[in-house]
Amino acid sequence: MVSSNYAIELLKDALELYTPSRSEAALANMLKARCTEELGFEQTYIDSVGNIIATKGIGEPRILLCGHMDTVPGRIPVRIEDGYLYGRGASDAKAALISMLLAASEFPKQNGSISFVGVVDEEGNATGVKNLVSSRLQLDYAIFGEPSGIHNITIAYKGRISIRLACDVGNSAHASAPWLAKNSIEEIYDFWTKIKSEVTSIRNHDSRTKMVSCSLTEIVGGSSHNVTPRKASMTIDIRIPIGIQSQHVLSTIDQVIAKIANEKGLKANYRIQDQTEPFEANYTSALVRAMSLSILDIRKVRPTLLRKTGTGDMNILGNVFKIPVVTYGPGEPHGSHTIDERVNLEEYLTSIDIFSRALFHISRLHSRRNISEPLNKI
Repeated sequence: MVSSNYAIELLKDALELYTPSRSEAALANMLKARCTEELGFEQTYIDSVGNIIATKGIGEPRILLCGHMDTVPGRIPVRIEDGYLYGRGASDAKAALISMLLAASEFPKQNGSISFVGVVDEEGNATGVKNLVSSRLQLDYAIFGEPSGIHNITIAYKGRISIRLACDVGNSAHASAPWLAKNSIEEIYDFWTKIKSEVTSIRNHDSRTKMVSCSLTEIVGGSSHNVTPRKASMTIDIRIPIGIQSQHVLSTIDQVIAKIANEKGLKANYRIQDQTEPFEANYTSALVRAMSLSILDIRKVRPTLLRKTGTGDMNILGNVFKIPVVTYGPGEPHGSHTIDERVNLEEYLTSIDIFSRALFHISRLHSRRNISEPLNKI
């Protein structure tokens, strides 16, 4: 059994490594060495896209514990203050990643098969989990590591569409004579306002988890301080609730862009940067029961099942593998990506116990299932 000091030092070591998306190699190599030399995994390797995969045990249940190694950009000094460990990724989601790793390392190999995976690029285009899904790994259950709060289990995420919209007005002019050419920044903003209006009207709901949201996250345009911009581009991030397909949203965007471009006589087009469908897990599954029982065992609190407005790797695997899945981990979700990102150390250490206890309950409940029930595979 790993000590609290070991667990904290391992998380600190992970936080000291700066790992924005697609720069996770140093952490993958560090975890590979720990899995091989200290944590008792039987097979450990780094796959073609940079995911770290460590396995142990044999037979059923076949359980995946999957977290992501990457973070959003921005360094935060790693430090412990007032019971909190600060650092980029402390909440999202290295605390969950390391707590799952340590829980997996303690799983008795005679109780089933366990795969710990640290994926790359979750904060980007989900390269890691997409490669994992394409590997056709056979699984019975999957738990993803993201900050849910110690007493909460995430069972649903919104889907996501990210598009890069470009506008070309065909000419530019001296800024002192703006009447001589259209302004691409002004024109593209008209596209944005209409897209936002039409997309959010697909489902306008009082509940944030049931509404379509639309955010303008980046805008680029212009070539000089005294020249009107000929070209401009922007990134639009759209989150889609359960019950709406991404293609329906894209069809609306197509119609809006075609209509405005025709009315204005402009060139406008977009490319899809991310297209992820919404996902909701079966809240009556044995996995949700196992996680709930573990929280009750350790914390004496009945957990809350969350439906979140973000999007996670659970969406991608959950929509392909027809198996029970959940997302869980220490950390405050609203503290993710902030300049003071942190995790409560007591909750981090407790999450290791909760993951370990959940693995025990999964193995126990799985052994009770009807042996005639077919296994879920892709």
